[in-house]
Amino acid sequence: MDTYSAVKQRIMALCEEKRWSIYKLSNESGISPSTIKSILYGKSQNPGIVTIKILCDGLGIKLSDFFNDKTFSNLEQEIK
Repeated sequence: MDTYSAVKQRIMALCEEKRWSIYKLSNESGISPSTIKSILYGKSQNPGIVTIKILCDGLGIKLSDFFNDKTFSNLEQEIK
């Protein structure tokens, strides 16, 4: 799995755990629904770390908690 897919999968899993829609995540984080959709549906394949941090703030988790997940354990090498 590549890093983008892992980030996307982790955001979706966290929303599913909380039973949140994209719009709820948007309201809680202050990031527009269109930005979140761009990340989740592939238009933006390189979300910045600040954006991920703001999403974490909205989700009520630390950035380290976001990345401390098995999803990120076996990522593909990005530089080939």
